Amino acid sequence: MSLLQFALLLSLAGAVQAADTASPIGSWRSQMCANFFVGDPLPELKVETHRSFQPAPGVRAEAVTYGTQFGMRVPAVIYLPDPLPDMSKRKLPGFIVVNGHGGDKFSWYSFYTGILYARAGAVVLTYDPTGEGERNPKRKSGSRAHDMIKGDATLARRQAGLMITDVMQAVSCLAQRPEVDPQRIGAGGYSLGSFVLTLTGAMEPRLHACVVAGGGNLDGTNGYWDTSKPMCQGLPYQSLQFLGDRAAVIYAMQAARGPMLVYNGSADEVVNMPLTGAPFFADLQRRVTQLCGSGEGVFEYAFNEGTSHRPYFITRPVALWLNKQLAFPNWTEAGIQALPVTRIGDWAAKHGIFMDKLYATEDREDGTPALLNDVPGYTHEDLAVFPEAEWPRHRDEMSIETWLSKARAQ
Repeated sequence: MSLLQFALLLSLAGAVQAADTASPIGSWRSQMCANFFVGDPLPELKVETHRSFQPAPGVRAEAVTYGTQFGMRVPAVIYLPDPLPDMSKRKLPGFIVVNGHGGDKFSWYSFYTGILYARAGAVVLTYDPTGEGERNPKRKSGSRAHDMIKGDATLARRQAGLMITDVMQAVSCLAQRPEVDPQRIGAGGYSLGSFVLTLTGAMEPRLHACVVAGGGNLDGTNGYWDTSKPMCQGLPYQSLQFLGDRAAVIYAMQAARGPMLVYNGSADEVVNMPLTGAPFFADLQRRVTQLCGSGEGVFEYAFNEGTSHRPYFITRPVALWLNKQLAFPNWTEAGIQALPVTRIGDWAAKHGIFMDKLYATEDREDGTPALLNDVPGYTHEDLAVFPEAEWPRHRDEMSIETWLSKARAQ
């Protein structure tokens, strides 16, 4: 298919038709879903609330599980404003955190994002990716257990499909809540999560606004993403060669879905950003615009100069962008501009919060200027869905080992 033909198909499809598998955009999405073994329909959701608690002033939380592939369960924490804003005229936006390698709902930035945007008036869902937290066979965080799996390209595509399905099910979880406006659900992906969300956003039209940080620089053959961690990034990205110009097609599909921001540190060597900086993204925008036939809806990008790998969706510039897309009921643009800022390294030291040593440096996560100055600390057990004594009874329905056994049986 030529660029001109695909641009015509995109213009005919339009964002309204994006979810229709009979439309051209829907056809591309169906091919990607089939490539990653993403079910249609999605698995039974069956949300269960296991407990409620108050993690911070002005915020309440629910520890829940929801369904994913092979009848398995995803443990998650949902943060809500307390009290709820007036919803007589408009419901609340939703927001999903998609973690990076080793990250889960126990990670500092997941907790911080939950508190920050719940206070803004959103309903925020954080969850354990496969192999981490309560989905780890030893209930460990930071294990990177999914990287330890030995398998071929098919198994890698299945694992990527699980990660994508988990996000889609999170959208379903928020969309069915009575407080949430299903037309205003956004997501933020960091590092590995940037890759997962970039793929998911191309396939999931119910996501309204997506922000990716520590990534989004999808490159060409034998580039960073083709040669990165094979089981969750390298092999899955290689498998999309059938799209042709993979990055441009994926971002054209994102444009049909809704707004997208790619926000990075200019010195982020973790994901090769110094070699894929502003000229790279300008060229990618050009190719996406050529595919779409216009620049309408094409992703935006921006850099924080001189900094590296960080979850930038808790910083002021990205919060301002998200507010424009999701309309947080407790915030105005002027209010966001006036919010105080906390250096995350200082906050973590004050509260004894674990920081991954690989990222606990000034140019990376330590130096993150996060909005707010009164987010409390927390312990690992505070955010567990199941008490330690009860978790073994649920282990097999969540563990990466169980999923691996079922995936290999396919």
